[in-house]
Amino acid sequence: MANQEDKFKKVIAHAKEYGYIFGSSEIYDGLSAVYDYGQNGAELKKNIREYWWKSMVFMHQNIVGLDASIFMHPTTWKASGHVDAFTDPLIDNKDSKKRYRADVLIEDYAEKLNIKAQKEIAKAKKRFGDAFDEAQFAATNPRVVKYLSEREEVLKRMGASLEKEDLNDVKALIEELGIADPDTGSKNWTDVRQFNLMFGTKLGASADTATDLYLRPETAQGIFVNFLNVQKTGRMKIPFGIAQTGKAFRNEIVARQFIFRMREFEQMEMQFFVKPGDEMKWYDYWKETRLNWHLSLGLGEENYRFHDHDKLAHYANAAADIEFNFPFGFKELEGIHSRTDFDLKAHEEFSGRKLQFFDPELKESYTPYVVETSVGLDRMFLAVFSTALQDETLEDGSTRVVLKLPAVVAPVKAAVLPLVKKDGLPEIAQQIIDELKWNFNVVYDEKDAIGRRYRRQDANGTPLCITVDHDTLTDQTVTIRDRDTMEQKRVAIKDLKTLISERVDMEYWLK
Repeated sequence: MANQEDKFKKVIAHAKEYGYIFGSSEIYDGLSAVYDYGQNGAELKKNIREYWWKSMVFMHQNIVGLDASIFMHPTTWKASGHVDAFTDPLIDNKDSKKRYRADVLIEDYAEKLNIKAQKEIAKAKKRFGDAFDEAQFAATNPRVVKYLSEREEVLKRMGASLEKEDLNDVKALIEELGIADPDTGSKNWTDVRQFNLMFGTKLGASADTATDLYLRPETAQGIFVNFLNVQKTGRMKIPFGIAQTGKAFRNEIVARQFIFRMREFEQMEMQFFVKPGDEMKWYDYWKETRLNWHLSLGLGEENYRFHDHDKLAHYANAAADIEFNFPFGFKELEGIHSRTDFDLKAHEEFSGRKLQFFDPELKESYTPYVVETSVGLDRMFLAVFSTALQDETLEDGSTRVVLKLPAVVAPVKAAVLPLVKKDGLPEIAQQIIDELKWNFNVVYDEKDAIGRRYRRQDANGTPLCITVDHDTLTDQTVTIRDRDTMEQKRVAIKDLKTLISERVDMEYWLK
């Protein structure tokens, strides 16, 4: 655990040192759980967003984009259930005065049981080698069975209690399991109570006539209220999807873990409208499609897993998370939900407008069902960044810090380095930049010895370094160095654009 904590501290420090993420308004001592993306962070974030957008909108003829406003008519949030039901079960520790989400404390306890079971399995795997039957061992080994069945029971009981809103039993469960404050070890808990997460604000010039508004807690409702606008103007036939990225705001009491849980964050959501009865087919399709998108970035298959929900939201008939192995363990990265016709029906009821699709084949109108895919852009950023940051020991015994960002999303695609600051080499380097900058984000770097510049670009996540030397003057070739393998080769200046494209273009990654 300590090792994971150290790794996480390194991630946070590296993100600041290399211009990826700063605390918000730091000169005024900052604002808790609000962050600013620096010059490199803004690029990485934009590139991840674009990788998602293109794979969603460009690659599917029946999905289109939308950019709805952050402010919406207040009745929107009444219809969606956010005014009455958008709450978290919170518990305070009387000794440390810290506040926690009760469900997260219980989930973390359950995850520790899972880790114990996986350790037993890993030990047995080592002992038995190729002859090892993992499924049989997991089903018959008394220790593993005990850990996994206890985990199952704990999550089931929590799910049932939250479903019934039996907060007394949630507290009883925390006490029975002996769950302590993670920071102090105290088990002196208050009762569990619900807390609404929406930020309120006012619209209007004078206090008397101002309307109470909310900052949107999710981007999905902007899609639902525009369902008919998009369907009619785009002449969309069911099944079709509407994709959107944008800011959402939640007054998270327990905001922690850096950019994993923030008060102002960005979502990448797609709502896919289907014929009632077809939703499970599409739910399975989007589960597989979304996992494949994540895997295309090459962060390692072992870092992902599905978690099917025991406790379903009031509007869902199926829900799963794609969980990612962050430096603090497996946590939700993306949710895939079958939302039935809850949202469109609720907005029909509260607005008095029909939100239906006329099916020309069936010659009848119906309210479509919805399958949602929703990924947090900031969480995606953290998954990519924390996995990419590595300490490597090289063959000669020296070490390097390298940020192995997938080249398709890396902020800077190539750095152009003149070997020395004279003999016309900086001028050629500048010419190369002037040619490449139309297609790629490239930088010029001339300070320090060439080896130190390579290390700096490695730590910054730049996939390629292009070195201009004295041979360049005579034969128009340069040395191109690969960040991951550290291999170097001579190539012609005229071939650079093609070589960089092959490494960083979306087409090569998504295919």
